[in-house]
Amino acid sequence: MAVRARQTYIQQQPELPQHQQQEQRLPVQPKKRKPKYFSAQEKFLFLVFAIVVASFAISILHTQGEIQTLSMEIQKIERDITEVNNNNTDLKVQVSERSTHQRIWEKAKELGLTLNEKNVKVVPGE
Repeated sequence: MAVRARQTYIQQQPELPQHQQQEQRLPVQPKKRKPKYFSAQEKFLFLVFAIVVASFAISILHTQGEIQTLSMEIQKIERDITEVNNNNTDLKVQVSERSTHQRIWEKAKELGLTLNEKNVKVVPGE
């Protein structure tokens, strides 16, 4: 039925000269503008916001990197302190071993010293 209506419509149109047919076929259509979702000011604000967020993110990452570096340095210093404390403990043990009365008496005999009780003075202990 729609095909018949078209055929009758096409048949009923009068024949126009060539230049009139071309004008009739090209109706002037107003340009359709795409709706603007954001104005220029809003775009600028979005750009500024993105820059601020990026700068905060970069500053946070930089701070985290510095914290990590300082943490590693602290751990290294703590290891060094532990090592020095262990060395000090070992040295204290050696001092206590070498300062025994028996060992001192043996070293004195090796060096040819003798015990003279007249020269011995008693000093109160610590």
